[in-house]
Amino acid sequence: MKRIGDILVRNKTQVEVEDGTSYKQVTIRTNYKGVVLRGTQDGATILTKSQFAVSAGQFILSRIDARNGAFGIIPDKLEGAIVTNDFLAFDINDDEVEREFFNVFLQSPVFLEACIKASRGNTNRKRVDEDFFLNYQVNLPSLPDQHDLIKQINKGRTKIALAQGEIAHQQSLLAKLKQAILQEAIEGKLTDDWRAVHPDVEPASQLLGRIQAEKGRLIAAKRLRHENPLPKITLAEIPFEIPKGWEWCRASDIGVVIGGLTKNAAKRGGHKRLLPYLRVANVYANRLDLSDLQRIGVADSEVEKLLLEKDDLLVVEGNGSRDQVGRIARWDGSVDPCVHQNHVIKVRLGDPKVAPWALYWFLSPSGRNLIEDQARTSTGLYNLSTGKVANLPIPLPPLAEQVAIVERVEALMMTCRALETEIEHARTHAAYLLQAVLREAFVSAS
Repeated sequence: MKRIGDILVRNKTQVEVEDGTSYKQVTIRTNYKGVVLRGTQDGATILTKSQFAVSAGQFILSRIDARNGAFGIIPDKLEGAIVTNDFLAFDINDDEVEREFFNVFLQSPVFLEACIKASRGNTNRKRVDEDFFLNYQVNLPSLPDQHDLIKQINKGRTKIALAQGEIAHQQSLLAKLKQAILQEAIEGKLTDDWRAVHPDVEPASQLLGRIQAEKGRLIAAKRLRHENPLPKITLAEIPFEIPKGWEWCRASDIGVVIGGLTKNAAKRGGHKRLLPYLRVANVYANRLDLSDLQRIGVADSEVEKLLLEKDDLLVVEGNGSRDQVGRIARWDGSVDPCVHQNHVIKVRLGDPKVAPWALYWFLSPSGRNLIEDQARTSTGLYNLSTGKVANLPIPLPPLAEQVAIVERVEALMMTCRALETEIEHARTHAAYLLQAVLREAFVSAS
């Protein structure tokens, strides 16, 4: 058994901070994530003038967060950085411990236990007691045994790396499978057999006719603004052939595309209602995060236009980035009333039963490609507008077939979710494998 103080020698290289001199400052991430640069400051802005210099290769821990894995080795790029007395820096005694072994030892449950036991004080104000920490005894093998243990641990790491590589491969295949399911759904390939058994279903053209008639009624009642007709879809816009009974249409043919609350509208005077307010930060691909739903004052004249209804599709306008533009989710009506900002475009479908199908189209590879083509600007950035969303071509199956497609996709996605759960369990197991290898190594060494 050895004291930690036999392995680590406290280093207190004091520095008086001077105005006009630039200093690198250190922070330590918790959960074994290492030592990083917090920033660089002029001495004039640093209030604590008496600090300590650290050197590359030294061991450092946070007095406050060592029990949470906030410790590590100073990297070369932080040579000469400064720290306050909230951090303890140590030189490593090479006569007692190999550097590679020490790096592994830091990740072991044994070392974390020492940090936890050395942290004294109230629950929220625990700090490492330096004397207790340095006098804490650990089992330290001889230098030859340390060398042998490193070989054993590296073999374990190789196996873990192989397992993690396989997990990443499985995740990639699963992501491709989900995209293939959606693509086959929107091309009608998932329901080839269903159409053979149901040859006489109502065609999509009749569904379109009803939606157009309802939009006309709402326009006549002045509940919708009149829309200028969009040009017919050309062959160049069509990415694939669709089955008989389906129709190519534009998004504005099956719904109304509505912009959200602008800053100017939010500033208008008059009586306002304070309402929950959906932002870009709340909308992800096929998912809503309403944990940080803010509120905003909305003028009475704007409320009806901006209110969300169940089964509205919410499309992110984008911020110039290809991976951000066109994120879409379906409004579930869980917060009512709720409005949306102008960077979230609302698609209100003429028949809410079309919502699951339309969502699949937006999420599919072909849907994403058409969205990105529509969103790309002359400068190479990506940005959607209500007009661009309204112009998007969408394949529309008969309503009865949409129901069949949704059922099949949901069944297949349920299988995918089960596979995801298995992969996640494997990832968790791989993450614990290293700790198990370390634990076994140190127990066998004792």
